[in-house]
Amino acid sequence: MKLSAALLALVLSAPMGMAAPLDGEQLTKTELSTAQATAAAELALKALKDRDGGELHGALADAVRASVSKAKVQKRLNELTSIRRTRVVGVAPGYNTTTVDAVVVTADGDQPLLMVLDEDGKLLAWKWSQQVQPIEATALEFVRYLADERWVLARTKLSLQLQEELSPADLERKWSKLNRVSGGFRKVKDAVIASQGGEQQLVLVAVAFGKATSNLFVIFDNQGRIINVDISRDFV
Repeated sequence: MKLSAALLALVLSAPMGMAAPLDGEQLTKTELSTAQATAAAELALKALKDRDGGELHGALADAVRASVSKAKVQKRLNELTSIRRTRVVGVAPGYNTTTVDAVVVTADGDQPLLMVLDEDGKLLAWKWSQQVQPIEATALEFVRYLADERWVLARTKLSLQLQEELSPADLERKWSKLNRVSGGFRKVKDAVIASQGGEQQLVLVAVAFGKATSNLFVIFDNQGRIINVDISRDFV
């Protein structure tokens, strides 16, 4: 199982406790081409515009599709404001995932939409970019502290158990290695919830580096505390 699918499946199905990242795979560059990612995103956007629950359900990554029925997808689509047109405005291939920026045009104007695709071009997560929920805000703040080299503040966002395992020096070492091998930090783009409401919740934070845009997997418990991140073991 590929890393993005494995981590998502783990969070969606795991009981309480810390989710363990998979070692040695974090820096595998996605094989999904820009053209393939664009085509996959346009397929999902068309299903969104047409309010086609079956088509959109089929565009979801396996672990996401298994967690939601076609009927629920259709119900949510039926509640959306009518969409006039859509367009893909940016594609950023990364490590194991691809981030797609799109715009959905409604009677209220342009609505930015962020989508994260797995290695097969299936939807792992998506969000309206102007909306930020609490765990997204926490994940963004944590990563921004890392990018600003504020190791002590970043560590305060972790659960007490994870703080016992990771010192500020550990965070500095891990982030510095990720930063170095990825071509240097550029910016934190956005965060999107992939799984919410269970014992474990998953937020993907899109971070632009010199070589690629990487989606960091930040895992929360049901109280909104960070219990793991996907770089915690691999970058020793």
